[in-house]
Amino acid sequence: MSKDQEEPSTPTAYLASIGTALPGDPVDNATLAKVLGVNEEWIEVFIGTKTRHFARDLATGEIRFSLADLCARAAEKALAAPGVDPSDIDFIVLGTATPDTLMPATVNDVADQLGLDQVPTFQLQSGCAGAVQALSLAQTMIASGQYRTGLVIGGDVCSKHLDVQRDLSDVAASDLVNFVLFGDGAGAAVLTHQPVGARVAVRHVLNRFTGLGRKPGQVIEWFGLADRHDDRQALTEDYKAIEEGVPVMAVEILWELLGELDWDADQLDYLLPPQLSGRMTRLITEELGLPTAREVSCVAETGNNGNALPFLQIEKLLEQMAGGEKALAVAVESSKWIKAGFALEKI
Repeated sequence: MSKDQEEPSTPTAYLASIGTALPGDPVDNATLAKVLGVNEEWIEVFIGTKTRHFARDLATGEIRFSLADLCARAAEKALAAPGVDPSDIDFIVLGTATPDTLMPATVNDVADQLGLDQVPTFQLQSGCAGAVQALSLAQTMIASGQYRTGLVIGGDVCSKHLDVQRDLSDVAASDLVNFVLFGDGAGAAVLTHQPVGARVAVRHVLNRFTGLGRKPGQVIEWFGLADRHDDRQALTEDYKAIEEGVPVMAVEILWELLGELDWDADQLDYLLPPQLSGRMTRLITEELGLPTAREVSCVAETGNNGNALPFLQIEKLLEQMAGGEKALAVAVESSKWIKAGFALEKI
């Protein structure tokens, strides 16, 4: 039997459905530039993102959606899909970098909104790799045989760190980029022990810390009562380190995943590249060099909404994925340099 004819390794979980939620109407660069008092062309050229969604009203700062609200909306869509029964959910896992509160955990507020009770809940505190970590945990739990169906959620409300009322005329570039790079959103998936619904096998999940001795590429501060008047920036980013490091890490992740799966690059039908910004995603995709795989990206329209992004990509993927086709997703967390990714195959 040739390599192309070999039976794939037995999957440990199946993706049954996807749901996503974006708050409000999209905010274009012209609107954002006017509110922030920055150059629209700079946003277009340096960031390359066209629109994003915010859980806060840009004009007033009023909170319209909490992270729990967005996660619950996304989960409701996933749970309403054909072949899925909310009463079958055995556990919930949420990955986020921006919980609504430190306590209670946001995942429990989501469970409450969904009317799910008496189930284990888990919340993973992580940046762009959090959704993949949540997927990894869910896959492991289902593979154990103790659980049959799980709800996996990822989302972030980054706008909570962006004060649009402040004077941005003299802020550092490392601070200003965060006002135009990020957006808000959430996504959810139902994972099962056998193929139902979308019938997509989760073939492999990669999640590995690789930042030993390396400075963080991104820091989000937490301010308690004792240091709330500290003059530290709430969110800082070493965009130069990210620009240099992420494409290299993405290539390493791609070939590591292919090696683990014993897949050839020309067997891939779809590529889900890291979703940092419109510009960075283009650069990374070129670096990955997979001309035969169709790119599935969303960041130019949604902004970088962190742990929602893999679900938004999968949602687009499922609209076009046919039986027997393979997809590979690459994710990099630059906060402390985590390699992540996953492989999917339509049954």
